[in-house]
Amino acid sequence: MKLLLLHGPNLNMLGSREPHLYGSTTLDDLLGGLRAEFPHLQLDHFQTNHEGELLERIHRTLQEDYQGLIINAGAWTHYSYALADALAIVKVPKLEIHISHIFAREAFRHQSVLAPACHGLISGLGIEGYRLAVQWMERNAAR
Repeated sequence: MKLLLLHGPNLNMLGSREPHLYGSTTLDDLLGGLRAEFPHLQLDHFQTNHEGELLERIHRTLQEDYQGLIINAGAWTHYSYALADALAIVKVPKLEIHISHIFAREAFRHQSVLAPACHGLISGLGIEGYRLAVQWMERNAAR
């Protein structure tokens, strides 16, 4: 099974960015842990601080053989209709994920414009949410 993990702005700063909200695990450590726990899966990854690059990466999945996408779009979650439209085009299972509990934070974070284009949303479980997302994909995504 081949999954793509997508990360938006500031997620390259995990481990040093607001550890009280996001923990001390770096993005590289997170990915390494997932790959160690799920060695039988191909877990590809893309992170960018540029919205257009993330759009292009989502578009490229249409020519690739992914069985699922896991996306943490960071702040773009709350206002990027362009990302929502791009996700809607991709017909594989998609999960939106957030390390912090977006519904317990600032009011502007309470809305996800991406959620309607995804099969589910995991929020507030820290990096554990990623493991749960991969497990869900393993059980529910087409092989």
